[in-house]
Amino acid sequence: MNKQDEVYKQIIASPSPPPRSLTSREVSQTAGDNPLPSAAYLHIPFCRTRCRYCDFAVNLGTEELIEKYVQYLVREVYLTPSTYQGLTTVYFGGGTPSLLKGLQLEQIIKALQEHFRFAENIEITLEANPGTFSFEQVRTWQSLGINRISLGVQAFQDRLLALCGRSHDLRAVYESIDDFERAGVANWNLDLIFGLPEQNLKDWEFSLTELIRLSPTHVSAYDLILEDETPFNKQYRSGRHPLPDDDETVQMYLQLIETLTTHGYEHYEIANFARPGCQSVHNHVYWHNQPYYGLGLGATGYVHKQRIARPKRLFDYFELVDKGNFPTSEPVSTEEELTDTLILGLRLLEGVCLTQIADRFGAQAADSVLAKLQPSIERGWVSFRAQTVALTAPQGLLFSNEVFSLFV
Repeated sequence: MNKQDEVYKQIIASPSPPPRSLTSREVSQTAGDNPLPSAAYLHIPFCRTRCRYCDFAVNLGTEELIEKYVQYLVREVYLTPSTYQGLTTVYFGGGTPSLLKGLQLEQIIKALQEHFRFAENIEITLEANPGTFSFEQVRTWQSLGINRISLGVQAFQDRLLALCGRSHDLRAVYESIDDFERAGVANWNLDLIFGLPEQNLKDWEFSLTELIRLSPTHVSAYDLILEDETPFNKQYRSGRHPLPDDDETVQMYLQLIETLTTHGYEHYEIANFARPGCQSVHNHVYWHNQPYYGLGLGATGYVHKQRIARPKRLFDYFELVDKGNFPTSEPVSTEEELTDTLILGLRLLEGVCLTQIADRFGAQAADSVLAKLQPSIERGWVSFRAQTVALTAPQGLLFSNEVFSLFV
């Protein structure tokens, strides 16, 4: 038995403390200089259909397979080393987590709370697709402590939803949002995609009009990316049914920013907007390059400066949990950590504080960052004020990839 096996054996044998919520002060005290994660991402890899743009680890699972997966995920939670430091955010992503039954979600949440403990005011997010849940399920989610729902709408045109291979139509979208209103869901996100095949500016304008009318507390809107090995990539790389051109997608993005900011949303990250007080706590963990647990099929975690991915095939994942001997990797180098911190942090419109970079990586690193960004500052893509560098709006946001490439 190797050292890691002994650690896992001790964890399993140790009695869990009562699942008490930790205060914010207790969370910070347990963090120390080398903090363990206060965030957990759990991947639920099951969908009714596979979207034509999706390259995530997903399966069209039977009820029996989903139940088996839940039991393995619960086992993985208990096998994960923990000092009971307290989680401030849990995120159920997918896939389609809303396909899980209430009892299955309850088992996972109970395991998380027992094994890690929850901080006060924890944010628990569940991704949901229209047509995969009922009003009664929403009420069940609330009773389990799920206090944020992310609804995958993507488009407000039935023809575009069908083209994307979505499992729902527009009617299901409105029914789902009606369920949120009836249940009194206070914090929910709406996902949209622009730059879709056959999508035009009129389509996009209507989608934004509907978005404002429905008034979610948070909006995530992404430019379509043709990922390798997806049907969209294979179909549209050849030039058939061309996508909107660059000028059209830029216009869509600018219209998105103007519409949402005019109606009271804060544009706080390249693709994300929020009502005051409703920014995503979980995604801030990623953007600030902080550690997090990644649990489940295909999930990637960042613990002790190691980025470790779980297998993307169910058989391999089940075998991994059965053996209880999870992989490790070499810690990221200081240079990689600095690069990740800059690229992720610059996605936030608040930017990156060079004083904090100097404190974390040294004064020379901060000077080097500013020198690399100088051409972008001169072009008006990056601002430099009060020792903070940030992408400018809208030019810097439009040329963000060019800015990021300076550090790769």
